[in-house]
Amino acid sequence: MHMEDYNPWWFREPDPVYEEWASSSIRWRPSAIDKLSLQPFSLNFLIGPRQVGKTTLLKVLVYELLGTMDPRAIFYYSCDELGNYRELGEILDSYLSAKKRWGVKSSILMLDEVTFVEEWWRAVKARIDRGMFAHDVLIISGSASIELLAGKERFPGRRGLGRDVYLYPLSFHDYVRVLGGLDVEGRGLEDPDFWDNFGANIALKGRIGEFFRRYMVTGGYPVPIREFFEVGRVTYLSYRAHLDWLRTDWLRVGRDEQYMKEIISYLLESTSTPVSWHTVARSTSISSPHTARLYIKTLEDLMIAKIIYWASPHGKADYRKNKKIFFTDPFTYQVLSKYTRVKIDEARIVEATVSTHLARRYPTYYWANKTEIDILTIINNSVLSLEVKWTHHPKTGRKPIRPIILNKTSTPVFLASLKT
Repeated sequence: MHMEDYNPWWFREPDPVYEEWASSSIRWRPSAIDKLSLQPFSLNFLIGPRQVGKTTLLKVLVYELLGTMDPRAIFYYSCDELGNYRELGEILDSYLSAKKRWGVKSSILMLDEVTFVEEWWRAVKARIDRGMFAHDVLIISGSASIELLAGKERFPGRRGLGRDVYLYPLSFHDYVRVLGGLDVEGRGLEDPDFWDNFGANIALKGRIGEFFRRYMVTGGYPVPIREFFEVGRVTYLSYRAHLDWLRTDWLRVGRDEQYMKEIISYLLESTSTPVSWHTVARSTSISSPHTARLYIKTLEDLMIAKIIYWASPHGKADYRKNKKIFFTDPFTYQVLSKYTRVKIDEARIVEATVSTHLARRYPTYYWANKTEIDILTIINNSVLSLEVKWTHHPKTGRKPIRPIILNKTSTPVFLASLKT
């Protein structure tokens, strides 16, 4: 596609991605828009798993900016058809030349899915060093991957006012507000009024619980959410598309699919049970603990898994002890369960959902000795302990600190009250 094809607003023509979003009955404005720095010079990175809505976010931002600046000062390009940094450099030079001819002094440049471009950072870094973006804002978007995370580190002292913005699947708090229309106030756990607010939200426990059951099916990804709320189910195509991008990303970084499938199967079977790299290796045909760690770290880099480490009751982490490995969204559990044919107990997915929601904002661990505490979260240098008891009673045994118990009624209300 030509540069002008990606920027129809230059000609006062509609953008199809934005039009689809604006016409959908199920839509929301991504709050991550407000975290981007739009003051020159800024180099922002927008990072998130694929299909989480990064392109839609950029197009919504474009239309919000159109009322305040020359349309030609807003440049968007999807890099998935470019092969290397030289092609990207040519695109950037073409726009910068046109911008100068139009008399545009300051612009916002959006490079979407930049990780498809080999050594993409070279094109951007060279032009920053030559002062070619001194009056501009750059937003570089990519699927969470080793390439983007490594490339991001190549810009020390060259970010200006730029920020790292992570786009996660929709949290349950936002889910009930956007899709349920519930006036549920969300707060951080450090807020002294959090538990009073939680108590007030208990009044909505019936409706919140109903939407939590839906969240266990759709997770926070836009496509399955739209399908479920429009046609009452998530289609096979959504499951397939989600799995395909997962496979594409881990194959791109050289991970063997059979090894990855074995590791995912083992993690699904052991969800909420602490494991070591040695036990993962012994339970698969990989045999090497180092290789097992690399495969699981790849899943974490792709933002679809989270490693939860052991910590003492005082919050001191020990990274050598066994770890809990959770997937970060209920829909990812559904997809990987179909992929591996491993059935997952709902209670395990609920514990994973609580742990990974908390880990978006706070240092989050677990503790185990002869008994166990599911979650230790560090809030303002203090330890808050939680146990998620979805279908059974708390574990017996003496515990060094008394945890807050979240049961089948209070867990959805807790997550609905938590602003991540």
